[in-house]
Amino acid sequence: MTHYPLNIFWSDEDDGFIAEVPDLPGCAAWGATEADAAREARDAIAAWLQAAAASGRAIPRASTAAPLSRYSGRFVVRVPRSLHARLAREAAQQGVSLNQWAASKLSA
Repeated sequence: MTHYPLNIFWSDEDDGFIAEVPDLPGCAAWGATEADAAREARDAIAAWLQAAAASGRAIPRASTAAPLSRYSGRFVVRVPRSLHARLAREAAQQGVSLNQWAASKLSA
């Protein structure tokens, strides 16, 4: 079976992890843990592909992610001056650099 990438995230609403398959519209699975969600997603992918084949629907190719070595970890974001000032104040209050503060905000 083709390996489709997964987006796995916590859902408060579902009280568990959701594994979405971006290449297959509507294909997702739930699990109590990330590993459970990934395991359930394999079954969901198989069912999605089987249903698509049975209905004559085109089966998308699995996308591939670029290797991490391709990314520098640096990108530029333009924000309003007021937001820049607010984030700089928050970073100073936390005793960290603006870059560290922004990275923690982005990862949350």
